[in-house]
Amino acid sequence: MRNANHRGSSDMFPIIRRFSPDPFIVALLLAILVATMVPARGPFATIVDASSTIAIVALFFLHGVRLPREALIQGVTHWRLHLAILAATFVLFPLLGLGIAAAVPGLLPPPLWIGLLFLCALPSTVQSSIAFTSIAGGNVAGAVASATASNLLGIFVTPIVVGLLTQAHGGAIPMSNSWKIALQLLLPFILGNLCRPWLGDWAARNKKIMSLCDRGTIIIAVYSAFSAAVIAGLWQTLSWTILSSLLGICALLLAVALFVTRYGSRLLGFSREDEIAISFCGSKKTLASGVPMARVLFAGPDMGAVVLPLMIFHQMQLIVCAALARRYARAGRQDRAPVVASTSPSSTG
Repeated sequence: MRNANHRGSSDMFPIIRRFSPDPFIVALLLAILVATMVPARGPFATIVDASSTIAIVALFFLHGVRLPREALIQGVTHWRLHLAILAATFVLFPLLGLGIAAAVPGLLPPPLWIGLLFLCALPSTVQSSIAFTSIAGGNVAGAVASATASNLLGIFVTPIVVGLLTQAHGGAIPMSNSWKIALQLLLPFILGNLCRPWLGDWAARNKKIMSLCDRGTIIIAVYSAFSAAVIAGLWQTLSWTILSSLLGICALLLAVALFVTRYGSRLLGFSREDEIAISFCGSKKTLASGVPMARVLFAGPDMGAVVLPLMIFHQMQLIVCAALARRYARAGRQDRAPVVASTSPSSTG
């Protein structure tokens, strides 16, 4: 009886883990809550701002340390796959965002529209794109190469695309901020990659420290951004109607991106494995690089509203793509299952 009870209780743990919230998302929500209750002001705001800048520089330095140059070369001969993923990331998404903004311009306040267009201009994720592709049985090598190239290109391409989108939408971001991208993101990244021969093994042995650095940087940046936004009156301008509209737009973006990448790859004649890589790499946006980029490009009280669409979209993409990866995996197992000959009485005579 004791064993049965123990077995029954242990069977509950996968269910609990499945529906338990992501600790990182909880930490981000707590950062927003703390910023709402105790926003950084005066000298403390200066300290938080400086700490965020230092953390972002360190983050991109470590990104450079961790990036093996082989990952950029790996699978590069499969140029059709990479072009399809990059087109979804830097062409399809911006066109969708601009189309929605033009169709319903009064649905969101200007800072949220800027945030949505910024979301559409961001590169793909790396870790989750590769993980979901692997779970689903897709082209992992292609996903590694494409997601890595997307993030590297994003340092150059995202500011340009954001500038073009905001200008077309009737606003603009000062392109003079491009030098900040080069100084705070690109230069540390290059230096980190140059230091990889000496620090690469250390980074590989200390993945938990790397993960804490990634997540800690984002949490500090989110607290800094929402502190300034709260002081500027963010929550007084965002109603439940506006938040509901933002949720709907993010859901629409994700649904269209998944539909186009999935069925577009089939129309273009890609294999099932490539279709999976295109679907997961081409439909997601990076929070890890997005928040630091937003802090550089949109310094000021509007930054909290600018990163809000990205935070909502990020959680949506994790939930939806996790379910989609499991469906792909089940379908793959069924396709590989051997056909068993029937042994029923009617068939044996």
